[in-house]
Amino acid sequence: MQHLDPDRLVLLALAEENEGPGEFGHLAECAVCRHELDALRTVAELGRESQDMGDLPPPPERIWQRVEADIAGSATAPSPVRELVKRSGRARPRWLTPVLAAAAAAVLAVAGTVAVDRFVLRAPAERVTARATLSPLPTVPGSAAGTVRVLSDGEMRIDVRNLPLTTGFHEVWLIDPDDPTRMTAIGNLSDKSSALLTLPPGIDMNRYRLVDISDEPHDGDAGHSGHSLLRGTLTY
Repeated sequence: MQHLDPDRLVLLALAEENEGPGEFGHLAECAVCRHELDALRTVAELGRESQDMGDLPPPPERIWQRVEADIAGSATAPSPVRELVKRSGRARPRWLTPVLAAAAAAVLAVAGTVAVDRFVLRAPAERVTARATLSPLPTVPGSAAGTVRVLSDGEMRIDVRNLPLTTGFHEVWLIDPDDPTRMTAIGNLSDKSSALLTLPPGIDMNRYRLVDISDEPHDGDAGHSGHSLLRGTLTY
């Protein structure tokens, strides 16, 4: 499987650009790219959390040159972070200050070592036993979508996008399509686009093969609200 370009992953991690439809699908399928993007987002988030440190003078040009030379191995190698902050004449973000230079270097380091990670430290491939494509119900905007993968270790990975906002929470259910009254909740979705949930021990996935994401209010009722957003049937 071809991986996403490292520079593209940096831009997505810094939230400068949104994932395209093809990239969303690729990240749902590729554990390597998803792992790299999560690592980059963690570093970027550390930088954002430090914005309350106040205005600091911009770092000297030699710091940028040293970071780029150390990461890329060449002073002429392109830097996605440098290009990002120079674009359209914008000033460098406050979190890319001397105090946070380590965070910027870490972002570049992750991107600069992608080749090594992919060939030497590659994450073990997930063994998928079943898949489903989640489609919006008629009352839900057509841009909402998702994918589901059942893993051999008893977990289910769910990736969603454009779910309607809720004052409650989004819950994931497994339903018997032959008897829709038989269902079990397996967990909630956070505000992130991806979740890894543990399947109930001993559940018959051949029977509970309909995946449902619902909008649930905070009313203390453990039952299904009746307000489904996405649904898809697992195939093996």
